[in-house]
Amino acid sequence: MSTVLCPGSFDPITVGHFDIITRARDLFGSVLVGVGRNNQKNYLFGDQRIDLVEESLRDMEGVTVSPIEGLLVDFCQERGITTVVKGLRFGADFDFELQMAHMNRGLTGLETVLLPAAAEHVTLSSTILREVMKLGGDVTPYVPPAVVRAIEARRG
Repeated sequence: MSTVLCPGSFDPITVGHFDIITRARDLFGSVLVGVGRNNQKNYLFGDQRIDLVEESLRDMEGVTVSPIEGLLVDFCQERGITTVVKGLRFGADFDFELQMAHMNRGLTGLETVLLPAAAEHVTLSSTILREVMKLGGDVTPYVPPAVVRAIEARRG
């Protein structure tokens, strides 16, 4: 089996991300989780995102974590990765991911596999969770324990 890339900003990683990563690993055997950096985004957890993803996935066999710098297609070429796996929650995700898939394939031949989110995670979004966290709400059911600890540390 080959290694596939599951990229994302993971701000924070959620149980929905965990589900997609697990399913990708079960399908392909090995997953590299790429934590992207977009200079146009204001991250709540900043560089801590990489540590939170690593800690959350530490016990998962066949899964490794790496930061992504630069173009995704270059990152994949440097590592011999030929397939990206992305999760889809709804139509807007499909519209965006289809555009990215076409661009990535056109640039280097990188293939994209789109996995539908599990029914119980279809409305889960890091954006919504960040807003709930900022307002003091409890996101414990939606994030791994490492993220819960990071939230508690921020709140003091």
